[in-house]
Amino acid sequence: MKIEIAENAGFCYGVMRAIEIADKALREYKSLCSFGPIIHNPQVVEEYQKKGLKVIESLDEADGPVLVRSHGVPPKVYEEIEKRGLKVIDATCPFVKEAQRYARQLYEEGYKVVIFGDNEHPEVKAHLGYTDYTASVINSPESASSIKASRVGVVCQTTQSVERFGLTIGELAKRIRELKVFNTICDATEKRQKAARELARRSDVMIVIGGKNSANTRKLYEICKENSKRAYHIETERELERDWFENAENIGITAGASTPSYIIERVYESIRDMVNG
Repeated sequence: MKIEIAENAGFCYGVMRAIEIADKALREYKSLCSFGPIIHNPQVVEEYQKKGLKVIESLDEADGPVLVRSHGVPPKVYEEIEKRGLKVIDATCPFVKEAQRYARQLYEEGYKVVIFGDNEHPEVKAHLGYTDYTASVINSPESASSIKASRVGVVCQTTQSVERFGLTIGELAKRIRELKVFNTICDATEKRQKAARELARRSDVMIVIGGKNSANTRKLYEICKENSKRAYHIETERELERDWFENAENIGITAGASTPSYIIERVYESIRDMVNG
């Protein structure tokens, strides 16, 4: 029986950068607040709460410097933090920042801005702020029909499916007279999805590790379900079940961008012990 971990599984650059910024700030300040969970991984969030990083959902809760998480925030949040005389520690992923700049550019150029992504995702909520909340959010080829404007500019949530984004742009192109598109899916997301797809196709079972609230992990799970006989989404090794691996010759493992390497290693070791026990 072969157990294989996909290439590009686990922490991406934006997440690693946010963690490093948080670590540095925690060494410098006695009290530090994170505007929302620093990343979408419950285990990492719990670990950093123990270190002194307080998760807040409202600036009314802030009692010290405010860390802007990797997903970013709307411009009005920066303004409010500064208005309250609090220090901003910006850990927004550079790829997210780029998408924000494009959203603002399209808005200022007079395009009807469309954001391809999940309406409730914090990154998308931040992008909306850069269009003064005039943008429309769609997340499928079918939803392209809801866009009626003649001049449309598109940006994408950085962790979306490349394939699904392409299909949606194809549908928009059939309907829109002038269409300007910025593919703001980050390189790490594309590589992770491609590696997961290839591994799933040669695996009897795929294990996808990551927070249940992680959009990019859910996308990986969808890809693995489509390309493997069996696929399971877990957060830690404690969720594994021995009968998942019955009659499996090839087992694949991948992980979302917010999954630390120690959790991936624990899952690998637990599967190895199960199938060899």
